[in-house]
Amino acid sequence: MGFEAKIAAGPGVLVVCRDSRRDLANVIAGAVRQGYRGVISFGVAGGLASNLRTGDWVVASTVLDSHVPHATDAAWSSSLVATIPGATYAPILGVDAPVAEPAMKRNLHKTTGACAVDMESHVMVRLAAAHGLAFAAVRVIIDPAERAIPSAALLGMGPDGSANAWAVLRELVTRPSQLSMLMRLAVDSFAARAELLRVRRLLGPHFRLADIA
Repeated sequence: MGFEAKIAAGPGVLVVCRDSRRDLANVIAGAVRQGYRGVISFGVAGGLASNLRTGDWVVASTVLDSHVPHATDAAWSSSLVATIPGATYAPILGVDAPVAEPAMKRNLHKTTGACAVDMESHVMVRLAAAHGLAFAAVRVIIDPAERAIPSAALLGMGPDGSANAWAVLRELVTRPSQLSMLMRLAVDSFAARAELLRVRRLLGPHFRLADIA
């Protein structure tokens, strides 16, 4: 999403958003030619494990892509865990569509062992592997496992993560009962954004990759 990209940006960092209008493979290939050494998936995630709350951090031990595990860089991930107090080191599941219902979240946790889910990490781990780059994923929980994401929020999200306020309003007019859930999600989003800002400052210019030999 847009706010994730703005927070991630900094010296020595090329921010790449998941956007169907961009050829991500060529972007990564260009970054390799410029001397970039690694790819990190940084942003928000949905909780799958019941113990994770909004604002909790997960550093991926592996990223599951269609249930196929891709290991993250051990040294880089260890540095991230050491830098983020209280971070959980566990698998993250990558998916192509939002996981909105608590029952589905519980089932995915049970069947995959992943404790969080996002829509970017599996895409980026493939690209990192294809170009021989180090890979890490660090994600903050925005919606806990027991919380449903209202359809108004899903309809209001564009393919590139941008928000469509009119789509949200149209859905609320049709189903006004979603308003309380949407307000709860807005509060969670604010808390997750604050955590992204805090931890981004902790991780420094190169997301700790410069510290890895």
